[in-house]
Amino acid sequence: MSERTKRQQRASELAPREFLRWMWRQLTSMRTALFLLLLLAVAAIPGSFIPQRGVDARAVQIFFTDHPTLAPILDAIGMFSVYSSPWFSAIYLLLMISLVGCIIPRIGVYARALRSRPPRAPRNFARMPASGSFTTTASVDEVMQAGRCVLGRARIDVVDDDAGSELRAEKGFLRELGNLVFHVSIVVVLIGVAIGALWGYRGSVIVTEGNGFSNTLSQYNEFDSGPLFDPEDLPPFSFRLDRMIAEFHADPEQPQYGAPKMFRADVTYTERPGDEPTPYEIFVNHPLSLDGGEVFLPGQGYAPVVRVTDADGEVVFEDAVVFLPEDGSYRSSGVIKVPDAQPTQLGFQGFFLPTAVSTGEGQASETIYPGAVNPLIGLRMWTGDLGLDDGEPQSVYVLEKDGMQEVLDEDGEPLNISLSPGQSQALPGGGTIEFVELRRFARFQIASTPGVMLPLVGVSVGVVGLIASLMVRPRRTWIRAKVTTGDDGRSLTVVDVAALDRVPRDELPDDLDEFLASLREELGETTSAQENRT
Repeated sequence: MSERTKRQQRASELAPREFLRWMWRQLTSMRTALFLLLLLAVAAIPGSFIPQRGVDARAVQIFFTDHPTLAPILDAIGMFSVYSSPWFSAIYLLLMISLVGCIIPRIGVYARALRSRPPRAPRNFARMPASGSFTTTASVDEVMQAGRCVLGRARIDVVDDDAGSELRAEKGFLRELGNLVFHVSIVVVLIGVAIGALWGYRGSVIVTEGNGFSNTLSQYNEFDSGPLFDPEDLPPFSFRLDRMIAEFHADPEQPQYGAPKMFRADVTYTERPGDEPTPYEIFVNHPLSLDGGEVFLPGQGYAPVVRVTDADGEVVFEDAVVFLPEDGSYRSSGVIKVPDAQPTQLGFQGFFLPTAVSTGEGQASETIYPGAVNPLIGLRMWTGDLGLDDGEPQSVYVLEKDGMQEVLDEDGEPLNISLSPGQSQALPGGGTIEFVELRRFARFQIASTPGVMLPLVGVSVGVVGLIASLMVRPRRTWIRAKVTTGDDGRSLTVVDVAALDRVPRDELPDDLDEFLASLREELGETTSAQENRT
C-alpha cells in the first residue's frame, strides 16, 4: 500500500473527539428530536391496551391467567410496566437531551437576530421573488415616511446617500420566538411528567360500606410509587365509606340497558388526625382532593355479608366478602377463608350474581342485569389447611387448594351451595353458612402527582407558540427612492420596492400589490400599483 493511500485513509478517519462531536450533532438535530418524539408516542401505545401493574394489578393477573404463554414474554420486555421500563425511559431521556441540545443553540441565534439590523437591499430588485416600481411627485423624505407608516411595527432602518434613500425593514421575529416557545414547552411537559413519575405515588384500595381507610402503606391493596418517593411521606388523611350508590339503565327496551348511569360514594373524611370529620360525595371524574393526594372512584361492586358457624353453633366467621366483577353484568367471583373453623379450616370459592336467572337445568347460573334485583351466591366448599400459618402472604381473592380437599355431596359430586339474602344452608360435618345481607364496595384510587401543573402550563403555552410559529410571516421589505427628471422637466421620485419571505409563500406577489397600493395611497396617489409590479 502506497504512502499516499495510507494518508488518505487516515484523513478519512474520525478521531474519537471528532466522532463524539459528530454523534452529538446527530443527536441534537431537529430531525432526530422529531424522530424520538414519534418513537415515544409509538412506545406509549402498548400501555393503552395492555393492562399496567401500576394502574390495575388485578387485570394483569387476569391477563396471565388467560394468556399463560404470551404473558411471561410480555412481562420480560416490560409491557406490563411500559412507562417505567428501561427502554421507555431511555427514549424519554434521549428526547429531552435532543430537545435541549436543539433549543440552546437556537436561542443564541435568535438573540443575535434580535440585536441585528435589517440587511441592506440587493442591487437588482428584479431578481427578488416579488418587486415593483412607480413614480411619484412626492419627495424622497415623504416616500420614506410613507413607507414607515405602511410597514407599521417592523424594524426599520433608513440609509441616505447621494443617489437617494433606502429603507430596510424586517418583521416576523415572533415566528421564531413561537417556535422556540413550542419546543421549550415540550421540554417543560417532559420535565413535569418526569417529576410526577419520580416523586408521585398511586395506589388502590377496596372499601366496603361501613368500613374506612387510613392512608398508610399497609392498607393498600395495590401500591406503586416513583423511585424518589418515601412511603413515610404519605399524607395522614383517612375516610370512611358511608354509602355506595350505583344506578344502571333499567329499561330493557333501550340499547343502554344495564349500562352504568351513576356511581357515587358518600364518604366522611379527615385530612389530619384530630380534624373534624367532613362529608363528601365522590363521583366518577369528581375526586376528593386532599393535601398530598386525590381520591378517585374508578369502580364498585358487591360485598355480601356471610356468617359461618361451626358444629357447636359458634360463629367462626362473619364479614363482608368482596366479590370482584368479571364483566359488565357484574357476575363476580370471590373467596371465603375460615381459618378459625373446627376441627379443620374451611374455604369457599364461587360466584355472585346480582340478578340471577335459572338456566334450562333449573340452576341459577347467569345474571341478566348488573343491579341487585335477585342477588344470589353460588359456592363450593373445601376443607384442610388454608396455608395461612406458613407466614407467606396470600391474596384474599385466591384460594390456595394445595393442602385442601373439595367437599362432595351424597352423590359424590362437588357440593353446591346456593344462597339468597337471609338464607342459610347446613354444612357437612355440622355448622351452617348464611347470606346475612348485601353491601356494596367501592374501589378507590389514591394518587399524588407532584408538578401536575407543569404539563398543563407547558401544553397551553406550547399551543400559543405553535399558533405564532404558523401564523406569523417573517418578511424583509426594501424601498429605494431616488430623484429623477421627467419628460416635462418636472422633478419626480422613482420608487422601487422588493419583498422577500424568509418562509416561502405563494401569496407574496399579491401581498406586494397590496403594499404598493397602500404606499401610493399614503402618498396621495390614485394610480393602481398592480400596473407597476414587475
